[in-house]
Amino acid sequence: MSVLGLDTSNYTTSAALFDGNDGNNLSRLLDVRPGELGLRQSDALFQHVKRLPELLEQLLDEGESIQAVGASIRPRAVEGSYMPCFLAGESQGRGIASALGVPFYAHSHQQGHLAAAAWSAGRLDLLDAPFLAWHLSGGTTELLLVKPEGYTVTAEIIGGTSDLSAGQLIDRTGVLLGLQFPAGKELDGLYAQADACYETRVKLKDLTFSLSGMENQVKAMKEEGKTPGTIARFALDAISNVVWRATQEAQRRYPGLPVLCSGGVASNSQLRTGLTEFCQAIFAQPQYSTDNAMGTAILTWRALKAGAQA
Repeated sequence: MSVLGLDTSNYTTSAALFDGNDGNNLSRLLDVRPGELGLRQSDALFQHVKRLPELLEQLLDEGESIQAVGASIRPRAVEGSYMPCFLAGESQGRGIASALGVPFYAHSHQQGHLAAAAWSAGRLDLLDAPFLAWHLSGGTTELLLVKPEGYTVTAEIIGGTSDLSAGQLIDRTGVLLGLQFPAGKELDGLYAQADACYETRVKLKDLTFSLSGMENQVKAMKEEGKTPGTIARFALDAISNVVWRATQEAQRRYPGLPVLCSGGVASNSQLRTGLTEFCQAIFAQPQYSTDNAMGTAILTWRALKAGAQA
């Protein structure tokens, strides 16, 4: 007996099953042409509509008993948060739930990230008390104060970037170096090849910072002929350093609250090492740091068990 979760983000098509303890998630990155920095929403939506049935065929065994269906329907659980690509998961999820005669539960992409991170770290209990969290992804670099709300959570932004997200800086740096989008994994691999180390000090003001200046410096380093490894290290060090400092300041302001890290950028090895050493942060397993549907399935299970109205 399981629940089904769907997530159709701007980067990845995902479907997951969860039975209250264990789960299985299948994800597939959307195709982006070389040299481009993402997809138009219409193209992302088209790919999701084509791929979801393929993933579901792989995920679902004959005789699988689905008790509820959930999907991410928007980026964040706030008024006005909207992105067309989530219509693919929502529409197919509602259709499957109706055909099976089971409830459908709507969640946000961010709530799903937080649930997947907590579960994969063996700390699902985090969802039942306040905690601090980073949502570090291709489009989001937010420091959150998270509080329980029934079966799910609410998240208040207390810090983060004021312009470029960490993922945008990583991907723009990667594409500048000729890497495939999204570039996080390849940029991480280049880090050890740096032949120089530069001090990076992004200004932090009231838990907020700007990364656009780092993008300008990356472009200048490329024009100066710096090696790809050195440029990669500069960009990743800039992100890691300011995130560490912002976390430490947040811990000072909100003493005693654990820190959970989610989102694709949270899989970066340099960032994970520093936040673990300096801030005792809790990380999702790498496969659940990137976009996935497991968190959506977990929240769907919690909603079903709580008897929440669909």
